[in-house]
Amino acid sequence: MPISILLIAVIVTSFFLLSIKPDTSNIKQAEKLSEYSKPAVVRVIDYAVVEWQFNDYLTQAGPLVDAYLQEIEYQTLIGGSGSGAIISPNGYVVTNAHVVESSEMEDEDLANAAFQQLVAGIADYFQEDYEWTYNYMLSYTKYTKITRVLKVILPGGDILDGEVKSYGAPVNQGKDVAVLKIEGKNLPTLPLGNSETIEDQNNIWVIGYPAAADSDLLSPDSSLESSMNGGQITATSKKTEQGSPVIQLDAAATHGNSGGPVINEKGQIIGLLTFRGDTVNGQEVQGFNFAVPVDTVKEFVNQAGAKNTRSRTDQLYKEGLTLYWGGYYKNALEKFEAVERIFPNHSEVKQYIANSEKKIDDSKILWSDYKTIFYIIDGVAGLLIILLMVFTFAIKPKPTVTAASAPATTSENIIPDLNGDGKIDEQDALIALQKQKEEEEKKEKNEE
Repeated sequence: MPISILLIAVIVTSFFLLSIKPDTSNIKQAEKLSEYSKPAVVRVIDYAVVEWQFNDYLTQAGPLVDAYLQEIEYQTLIGGSGSGAIISPNGYVVTNAHVVESSEMEDEDLANAAFQQLVAGIADYFQEDYEWTYNYMLSYTKYTKITRVLKVILPGGDILDGEVKSYGAPVNQGKDVAVLKIEGKNLPTLPLGNSETIEDQNNIWVIGYPAAADSDLLSPDSSLESSMNGGQITATSKKTEQGSPVIQLDAAATHGNSGGPVINEKGQIIGLLTFRGDTVNGQEVQGFNFAVPVDTVKEFVNQAGAKNTRSRTDQLYKEGLTLYWGGYYKNALEKFEAVERIFPNHSEVKQYIANSEKKIDDSKILWSDYKTIFYIIDGVAGLLIILLMVFTFAIKPKPTVTAASAPATTSENIIPDLNGDGKIDEQDALIALQKQKEEEEKKEKNEE
């Protein structure tokens, strides 16, 4: 039994060690959401280059305007940038329709918009009336070529061509959603939530590339890092003039955040930022921003034939973060290196690899790495316990119970003094044996 108890203790200890999981309770939820989400949040740049031909060789204004056009290389750049989120490992991206509006405009409409921008620039440069400048340029200018560019910039630095796969309408015309496609595999992703879970005062976070966070004082690579601002849902039942539902939130956001994901406490996308509230006295007021709810986004995801699934990169990266935050730096390093192998330009993993290597000497032991050994030990211990029980209760012979011996009796209690000499000795024993023999013979004779 002592051996069995010891073996049971070994099994219990192994189960206890295998049950130990990394403790990440010291990491705030917002920090976890930020690290999980940012690798999948992208910057979307959509613009067109319109080239001009100018033919005024007669008026005094002609040479001056021509000199201006030479400085801008007879081109006008029209478009803008916004944010978006990758929702599938093979490169589907959700954003606003108005972010990629230039890609969907007809050439004539695009040229007209670019022409108005050109006229405004010339009028401002020469301090001339806008209407006079417009009519003058209209007489001597025409567009010759339009080049469209749609790029998606990943937070790791990759700049990829984008293609519009489904398109709603700009914010003042309908559902402000577009789905793009970029080439890639094992891309980081964000999961889509459900509009039914959106409730007033829910905690939310807005992630994107606000123009207010861009600065000439920052390094070029700073433009690759998205910003994340927290807030709450402040209204859930509002609609646009066209009847499309929107949710209102108070998280800070500016131009450039358009199309960026709004996530909940589970890290799920519950909306895409679309527009802000009106200005007050000409000033932009923070805390009144609006987002397209996720169920509207799903309509266009389905139209594009996209599937919202998580990637192997997401799984490995999240496992690595859990191990890293729990102090298992050696094991975290293995996960991060696996991420780098399947998606080399992951925005965060290189830094985590460097940090894990620095801390590896302080790494805790992850006992689950030795589960095969523990299973073998537990199996052997269990088998030994069974054999010991069988031997103890089924095979081992029971000790023979010996009856208590009667007290030894002296010969005087057995043989009387038959020869009358006053003592009991061998002669009395011989006489007794002789008498016993005679009685047996007599008995046999009677039986005959």
